[in-house]
Amino acid sequence: MKKITINDLIKWKQEGRKFASSTAYDASFGQLFEQQEMPVILVGDSLGMVLQGESSTLPVTVEDIAYHTRCVRAGTPNSLLMADMPFMSYATPEQACENAGKLMRAGANMVKLEGGDWLIDTVKMLTERAVPVCAHLGLTPQSVNIFGGFKVQGREQEKADRMVRDALALQEAGAQIVLLECVPQELAARITEVLDVPVIGIGAGNVTDGQILVMHDMLGIAANYMPKFSKNFLAETGDIRKAITKYIDDVASGAFPDEAHTIA
Repeated sequence: MKKITINDLIKWKQEGRKFASSTAYDASFGQLFEQQEMPVILVGDSLGMVLQGESSTLPVTVEDIAYHTRCVRAGTPNSLLMADMPFMSYATPEQACENAGKLMRAGANMVKLEGGDWLIDTVKMLTERAVPVCAHLGLTPQSVNIFGGFKVQGREQEKADRMVRDALALQEAGAQIVLLECVPQELAARITEVLDVPVIGIGAGNVTDGQILVMHDMLGIAANYMPKFSKNFLAETGDIRKAITKYIDDVASGAFPDEAHTIA
């Protein structure tokens, strides 16, 4: 697979070509995903739940993400590699720059931050200093205690309109990707249409430019809860490589997510 950059994703958005992405946490799975031509890989703070056995992502540290980013980069020289900024690692723009630097030096091509327009100054500072940003809107798992659980976001008109405004403001500040999690498909379509940058969805229907799944969910090896929007591709294919390829192909064709794996 050739080296993937943000320019490739922008071009694919313009061409209407949908792309798949997945989390990964080590060199072996990273290499496996790249061999199947997965263009985008995320070292997610989801590792707190699927690797460490925590009940949320909050205990994950910058050092945890940096360690796993180095591992994944060792197996994925060509995929675009995003790394999550963990809980309270970007409370101020200055703190964000310091911690993003650690993740970029570990091998990330981009960092992902959860939050709305309060992140504008942080996104500006990061991108001005050569750190590409993915802005994460909707269900932001680091806000689990504010939301009162892992709940769908943007169903009310006022909150949906605010999410659209936040997406536009973050794009204007320099965000090069927007990730939408657990939002109604209609809202995901609105945001995807108004933004020039690629939009990646998880639990947001098949209207976004790309899709992402936690690898443990995609392969049916999650230790506890399987979200409604996830699908066990390994059960359908019986082979890990075939499962990854089917996921990539189904995203490209628009077959995944179907109605059964979309938030109403």
